[in-house]
Amino acid sequence: MTASNGGALTGRVAVVTGAGAGIGRGIARRFAREGARLVIAERDAHTGRRTAEEVAALGAEAVFVPTDVGVRDQARGCVDAALERWERIDVLVNNAWGGGTLSRLEWKADGDLEHGWRVGVLAAFWTMQAAFPTMKAQQGGSIINLCSLNGVNAHPYTLEYNLAKEAIRTLTRTAAVEWGRHQIRCNAICPAAATEAYEAFRTMAPELAEELLGQNPMGRMGDPEDDIAGVAVFLAGDDSRYLTGNTLFADGGSHVNGVSWKPDLPEELPS
Repeated sequence: MTASNGGALTGRVAVVTGAGAGIGRGIARRFAREGARLVIAERDAHTGRRTAEEVAALGAEAVFVPTDVGVRDQARGCVDAALERWERIDVLVNNAWGGGTLSRLEWKADGDLEHGWRVGVLAAFWTMQAAFPTMKAQQGGSIINLCSLNGVNAHPYTLEYNLAKEAIRTLTRTAAVEWGRHQIRCNAICPAAATEAYEAFRTMAPELAEELLGQNPMGRMGDPEDDIAGVAVFLAGDDSRYLTGNTLFADGGSHVNGVSWKPDLPEELPS
């Protein structure tokens, strides 16, 4: 399917961070099918260029911008790239995440938390600040921040991820309150998707993955492009023009009763 001239996002400019793989890639591809023009912001040059080529093959205008969102100038730079090329930005999707460690709270180091703060919270803060003047002048824009059920339910052993994702939700809601008068909408998505990271986890811990899947009311993980990205299209388009400050759980219902995430870790730190 190629980009549609009558798509929900025709003529709009969107920046998607972490667009080289997983949910970011799915959102970029789905936005392209809906007619958006895209900045593909990605740290990995290979996957970033791949997504840009896929988006172009779908008939959309796109530019790849090498971006490490943990570096302030690069995070702001991907927004600047949209303004330089198209002189506007209508949609900002903060999706990038730089990984973390699976370990008990007492084992965590300062660097773990500092990393999560930079690539999660500060990255979203920087891109949002960069987009604000143009969205204010346009009197409109949609900011979509990817969060996680991990933080909502406080899953064990992923402290820096939980902290970052819940802080991003607070950032999202605060911006919704402050920027609503400029018709800038800010919403969060908590997804459950069969990304590359999930597949690696399933390979590493197949029994735990199967147990978690059994707790999902719909019995499956979502597809990044077909299940999760459609929610992003809704939030980016006019059908959600009166919706802001919300968290949408695109997780097959896992958030209703929560999921029991209990990896088997030793009591003592391995020597």
